[in-house]
Amino acid sequence: MSKLSDRINNLSESQTLAMTKKSRELQAQGKDIINLSIGEPDFNTPDFIKDAAKKAIDDNITRYTPVAGILELRKAISAKFKRDNNLNYSFDQVIVSTGAKQSIANVILSMVNPGEEVIVPIPYWVSYIETIKLAEGIPVTIPTSIESNFKINADQLRKAITPKTKMIIFSTPCNPSGTVYSKDELKALADVIIQYPDLYIVSDEIYEFIDFHGKHESMAQFEFIYDRVITVNGVSKGFAMTGWRIGYIGAPKWIADACEKMQGQFTSGACSIAQMASLEAVKANPSITFEMRDAFLKRRDLVLNLMKEIPGMKTNVPEGAFYIFPDISYYFGKSYMGYNIKNSHDLSMYLLEEGNVALVSGDAFGDNNCIRFSYATSEDKLIEAVKRIKEAFAKLK
Repeated sequence: MSKLSDRINNLSESQTLAMTKKSRELQAQGKDIINLSIGEPDFNTPDFIKDAAKKAIDDNITRYTPVAGILELRKAISAKFKRDNNLNYSFDQVIVSTGAKQSIANVILSMVNPGEEVIVPIPYWVSYIETIKLAEGIPVTIPTSIESNFKINADQLRKAITPKTKMIIFSTPCNPSGTVYSKDELKALADVIIQYPDLYIVSDEIYEFIDFHGKHESMAQFEFIYDRVITVNGVSKGFAMTGWRIGYIGAPKWIADACEKMQGQFTSGACSIAQMASLEAVKANPSITFEMRDAFLKRRDLVLNLMKEIPGMKTNVPEGAFYIFPDISYYFGKSYMGYNIKNSHDLSMYLLEEGNVALVSGDAFGDNNCIRFSYATSEDKLIEAVKRIKEAFAKLK
């Protein structure tokens, strides 16, 4: 008999974190690994944000915070939603959490009952499925392809809805594909969802400021669907603040209240110092994020051009975030020196051990034909990484 609960035994480890852990172990052994597995900007947190954290320490803002977040920060997030997204969330509709991952978990655990279905387009961020399973919900996936830019359409959504459907969760810009939904595409999905009064939307917009269109579109902008949308965001990606662990939601007040109740039993309020730093981030003019966004765009184009030289690797053009999600199924069935490539996991392990490049296999995101390549590192490392991948692939016959 297992001494662990069925809950934890049935929970899969995050494959993005597992690959990052594996690559760090190899680096510690002296191997020259280029780690492109983690979703983390390689930029430093801006100095004015760090200065706010230092001041918070000096001002002794070191005690427990309100569960829902420091009031000044919640008001600033409310103003940010209005300024950047034209969304009207009052401060009491905002809940601050220890990262957007906790924000999403709060929503799912607060709303999904055992046996209820949650629609998840493929590819999806790794933790969506596992959090739904933790709530004893049933993930219902909708496949996409590189030809459709990894987007679902209204007809696919309509066909996936059943009497048990409670929620749909997706990200735009998307991790892992870099897909960005346009206003018209979101409107088409909203037109379907509004026909089902008990269906809610979790719109994960954590990559908002890394959108190469220049204008991010939020699902909650459509007034007829506003009361059914939970908007998830945070400071991690846009402000290079992954380690500060601050995410937040804007939601109908009854959902926000439920998330506050849930969080109150798990972690209580997020770190006081991180909240004071985040206050300066959300108050800042979004233009401070443009330099990092433009650097990512330049890297994207660099990597896409280099990947054109690799036989059998199919790519689309991601419109946001800092990932490319190429189709590498051309190499399935090939082998080299005892490596037999049957799927994306085999290929990612082969590239780690033979090419010294850490990527994440597509099966972690629901698409076994692909592999996630993060270009959140220097141009020199990206050039070398693609060179190593090309050489490793050339050995497979």
